[in-house]
Amino acid sequence: MRRLDYSWKDVMPKSERLLYSKTFSQTNDLGIKPALLVIDCTYAFTGTRKTTIEKAIEEVPTACGEMAWEAIPYIQQLLFVIREKQLPIIYTKNDVESQLMVGKATKSIRQVDLDPYYQLIPDEIRPSDGEWVLQKPKASAFFSTSLVSYLYQKQIDSLIICGATTSGCVRATATDACSYGISTFVVEEACFDRSYFAHCANLFDINAKYASVISFNTLNEQLLQMDQ
Repeated sequence: MRRLDYSWKDVMPKSERLLYSKTFSQTNDLGIKPALLVIDCTYAFTGTRKTTIEKAIEEVPTACGEMAWEAIPYIQQLLFVIREKQLPIIYTKNDVESQLMVGKATKSIRQVDLDPYYQLIPDEIRPSDGEWVLQKPKASAFFSTSLVSYLYQKQIDSLIICGATTSGCVRATATDACSYGISTFVVEEACFDRSYFAHCANLFDINAKYASVISFNTLNEQLLQMDQ
């Protein structure tokens, strides 16, 4: 499948990558105490099973189909590594109750009742005891939540982001993290979207302006160096 065959960088024109590299794409610092942020990995975005996006959206119109299930093994690996290091893990999911009052995270028209799907996380990547599941009303995990207070309290100096969707909540969260001055990393293989073009284009833009987009292997190497 596509994410196993080549990187998002190979999709973007080389001339534009070279142009941006002269000014943008500065690498961030992982810091001393990173935290993992698992964004919106609920059935509303993964779908309930591995299948094509055409079939997935017949059941759950917001699902991302096969791209989600290609990312899940990488999210599993991330969770394992971060748990082994006893670093904080935060999950997010839609705050359905608040959205009844303040509106949805996007301007899309809801076709079916998706509320149950927004609450369920696949067993493969479900939270462990003591891991915070943060309810958020809008795209960014920072907007109208207590995430900033949590990061300050836990003395978190960098964020590792994975989840969905690359062009939506992942990008919005990475943008706000940058605005708060938080060093942020987005793990390429552990993010997903309905559109592979949107996935690649947004990783390109996130990497240029707001965060460092890196592979799982590169991140794992940096985490190992923290112990040395």
